[in-house]
Amino acid sequence: MEITSFDQLDLNKEYSYADYLLWKFEEKVELIKGKIFKMSPAPARKHQKVSWRLNFELGKYFSGNPCEVYYAPFDVRLPSKSNETVITVVQPDICVVCDLTKLDDKGCVGAPDLVIEILSPGNTDKEMKFKFDLYEEAGVKEYWIVNPDDKWVSIYVLQNGRYVSHRPFISSDIIKSQIFEGLEFPAEDIFRD
Repeated sequence: MEITSFDQLDLNKEYSYADYLLWKFEEKVELIKGKIFKMSPAPARKHQKVSWRLNFELGKYFSGNPCEVYYAPFDVRLPSKSNETVITVVQPDICVVCDLTKLDDKGCVGAPDLVIEILSPGNTDKEMKFKFDLYEEAGVKEYWIVNPDDKWVSIYVLQNGRYVSHRPFISSDIIKSQIFEGLEFPAEDIFRD
């Protein structure tokens, strides 16, 4: 049954990607382990500036590289570990996919190599808890959490199935990817006003 209003959904029910495809309403949502999470309204201007600058830096680095960079809205579907049913659909602010067989016309199936989430008021808990655990479990090799208000970037690298973090990069640091050699740039380039 096609769903045309967010109010038609039962927030206590578990949904799948097949259900997600039938939703025809305006609200933007993500599906995390079968549960619906409303996305924040349109990002603030500061969020957009930081996102654009990150996309610019990644675009320069990955130009001519077999990996591809995508930015929201872009569906990343993460199959359940116990079976192949997709009950998680997220839209990271930015992601990099190097295994191009994971890509189809609807987005990415499986873990991207790099995911970047930019914090916005109201989504901090989701990024810091739910998505952290989700990306770790799914096997995202590197996960960046970017705080445009306080001007820091935390980078988590997957080692033996668990994320390991380093000291956060602040605006006077050079941000360096841990898995993509040579992907580095001054933090002030993305945080400048």
